[in-house]
Amino acid sequence: MKTIFEKSVPGRAACLPDRPEQYAGAYIPASLMRESFAGLPEVSELDVVRHFTELSRKNFGVDGNFYPLGSCTMKYNPKFTEAVAAMPGFTRLHPVLPQLKGAGRLCQGALEVMYEMERHLCEITGMSAFTLHPMAGAHGELTGAMIIAAYHKDKGHKKTKILCPDSAHGTNPASASIAGFEVVNVPSKDGIVDPAELAKVLDDEVAALMMTMPNTLGLFESHLPEIVAMLREKDALLYYDGANLNAILGKMRVGDAGFDVMHINLHKTFATPHGGGGPGAGPVGVCEKLAPYLPVSRVAKMEDGQFFLDYDYPKSIGYVSPFYGNFGVTLKAYAYILRLGREGLIRVSENAVLAANYIRKRLEDRLHIPFNRTCMHEFVASASELAKKGVHALDLAKALLDKGHHSPTVYFPLIVKEAVMIEPTETESLETIDQFIDDLLAILDQAEADPASLHDAPLTTPVSRLDETKAARDMVLTQDMLEDSRGL
Repeated sequence: MKTIFEKSVPGRAACLPDRPEQYAGAYIPASLMRESFAGLPEVSELDVVRHFTELSRKNFGVDGNFYPLGSCTMKYNPKFTEAVAAMPGFTRLHPVLPQLKGAGRLCQGALEVMYEMERHLCEITGMSAFTLHPMAGAHGELTGAMIIAAYHKDKGHKKTKILCPDSAHGTNPASASIAGFEVVNVPSKDGIVDPAELAKVLDDEVAALMMTMPNTLGLFESHLPEIVAMLREKDALLYYDGANLNAILGKMRVGDAGFDVMHINLHKTFATPHGGGGPGAGPVGVCEKLAPYLPVSRVAKMEDGQFFLDYDYPKSIGYVSPFYGNFGVTLKAYAYILRLGREGLIRVSENAVLAANYIRKRLEDRLHIPFNRTCMHEFVASASELAKKGVHALDLAKALLDKGHHSPTVYFPLIVKEAVMIEPTETESLETIDQFIDDLLAILDQAEADPASLHDAPLTTPVSRLDETKAARDMVLTQDMLEDSRGL
């Protein structure tokens, strides 16, 4: 397929208004008008429409394919939430509208959504307060780590370390490091945090332990009560990575279990778009003693029922995002929570766990599963036995593309060799899951009969298998680089 630049023809253009400075009814000052096309392709409107429509048909996406990416929760996004987020009363708001009196009425609805959303998240998680500012899961992690640092500094504690289990979410160590902490690894035992190993590294300088629960192996941390008690003795906090919250939604409130601070991936747990770098949202919830350190501004409610943004928090860590986070994502999650209600949210976790265990049981006789016991929303298999015959986890992943499925996560977590992490989510039907299993079993049969035949997969996609190391090191970012790479 040619690029849009290669389809360019000098002098060709789409329909333009007679007076472009008044295009679409908006007046554009002469000082802001382009003096040239700035190197843009010269194409007709039909060229543009056909080009990007053709591109869209080459994409893998949740709307068209099964996406069993472990720890990423790539589930279907219901369209009613898109309709809510597109309501003119929300989309036409300007972020600096006055909050109160007169024009303030224009944004009271948006402020009420934010206020109520925080209350819902508190109820779901057992936390005392929330901020909607963080714009991604990792951004939420960083915000949580900054709150932990602010709390200990305010109390006069000398805390320099954050502990991260080897079964935790992959971005935890980076977030802790950016926040200024030394990161200390905690080895797991039988797939979960080992209290004996934790005791070896838990000293007076530990500020917090960051746990993903259930962890990246899809296993519930059964030693949690003991771990909470150990941390309390050292005046250390417990952080909950909410990437896997949809596994326990409605079944467990993490605040009640002893966690002090957490983030939620709205784009994972509450079905808003995910992937491709955004949009996302990572609200952070805290226990009561950490509430003073939340970012500003915070949505507050006056006695007369009006809402406003409150900046009067002298211990706050300050701003972590422009304006008020990804408001559109919040809207979608808010609508999703209201539509499902209490019973619906409980069914989310029940169906997610059921689907994962169904796949695990059907595959256990054909694919090695290192920690083969009842899992939560995902499980991790291993292609280590197949690797002895020359078929690796990457080969399975590429072959699944030929079957019409996106691949599971591979080579993560690092504590499983040749890892294949499978998360079906709660939104897929039994028919889709059975088709995925049957296709994977067929690939495993092929791996036994003709291992070399999988090395060229995928064969049916627009782009065949890439040299991923070279692609990462020598990225093609411009049209000139593309022409050079083709030898033009």
